[in-house]
Amino acid sequence: MEDEEIWQEGPQSVQDAEWAKLSSGFTNAGYREGITAGKESALQAGFDEGFAQVGVPIGRQLGILRGIATALLSSLQTSVTASQNTVSVDEVRAITSQLGSIRFSDIAPPDLEAVRHAREHLGDRRLEEADEMEMPVPEEVQGKRAIESLEDMLAQMGGGAAATAKRPSMDDVNELQKRLLAVCGQMGLSLQWN
Repeated sequence: MEDEEIWQEGPQSVQDAEWAKLSSGFTNAGYREGITAGKESALQAGFDEGFAQVGVPIGRQLGILRGIATALLSSLQTSVTASQNTVSVDEVRAITSQLGSIRFSDIAPPDLEAVRHAREHLGDRRLEEADEMEMPVPEEVQGKRAIESLEDMLAQMGGGAAATAKRPSMDDVNELQKRLLAVCGQMGLSLQWN
């Protein structure tokens, strides 16, 4: 009878251990999947917000300005009517060139959420020190910046003025927009967009 109890307790203990192992495995897997789903959800929400509030409006404005400037330049270069003689082709050419040299990274606002998050993870350093520290830059951004630096160097080889020029800002885009609208006004064109 004693042997029967050992055999009966043995399989039950093994079953309990197996059950505990399976339960723990499923709990851990569920936790990992929950964390992953949460990160993906937050990432998607962040992307959606950035796309709608930053990427599209800025990209749209820059694209419209580039399109108008290019079309206007083409029109001015191919036709010579009396009203267009008052408009400087050189001004439109300059606006088109400046708009063409603007990168999205030049005019996009900084990601304040990412900066705040990075500061939180700096450890026990004081906020003043964090302001002076350079934030870590992801590898793909470093690669893009390296290519942009090479592009800047190549542009500088073409003319001396670009060598000391700073990268454009959103204020520069708005100023180019005013200049372009002024040229259109001189030509009797009325442009409106949101």
